[in-house]
Amino acid sequence: MKRGLRLSFAALAFGAAVLSSGPVLADRPAGPPSSGHADYARHYPPPGHVVHALPPRSHVTRYHDSRYYYTGGVWYRPYGGYYRVVAPPVGIYVSLLPDFYTTLWFGGIPYYYANSVYYTPRVDGPGYVVTEPPAGAAARSEPAAASSGSDDIFVYPRQSQSEATLARDRYECHRWAVSQTGFDPSQPGGGVPESRNEIGRSDYRRAITACLEGRGYTVR
Repeated sequence: MKRGLRLSFAALAFGAAVLSSGPVLADRPAGPPSSGHADYARHYPPPGHVVHALPPRSHVTRYHDSRYYYTGGVWYRPYGGYYRVVAPPVGIYVSLLPDFYTTLWFGGIPYYYANSVYYTPRVDGPGYVVTEPPAGAAARSEPAAASSGSDDIFVYPRQSQSEATLARDRYECHRWAVSQTGFDPSQPGGGVPESRNEIGRSDYRRAITACLEGRGYTVR
């Protein structure tokens, strides 16, 4: 069975953002935006919940001398012969975002929010970092139902590429697609006039698809 990864254009955004004054939300101020990669009709085990085996496809990452495991927006730490759900430490890196999240804009910077955790793009390479809530962010309640947007793409490694290789390729292809099209999904409205948003998004998708396919991925 092929291993597939579901990505959104927002997740492919690593470009540097220019600071502006005041928070800018991706959609409406009351609650997560309806557009983007969001689906909160989900159950997350609370901190302190204990399991004896990690869920399938859990990823491991280290923070200082401690191991953490994450999957589906849930974080675990090993304790003896079991694993406990925990809140991730601020500053820990991940290669991929959770499958479901909401994109929020504060000071011109995209924040990705899932299971009460905020992530931002790393500035020193591909991947994401757990960060403090942005200044001005109100406590958020996750609605009972929302649907993912139409910007999702599915990327299937055809040559058994690792997660690290995929993260690097995704970052480099994103940068190339932005340079070719002028459309940057890390910016509100793609950083283009509203009249060019739809065609810019389409051009960006074609460009990043061509780049990823050229590196040995199937993109749907």
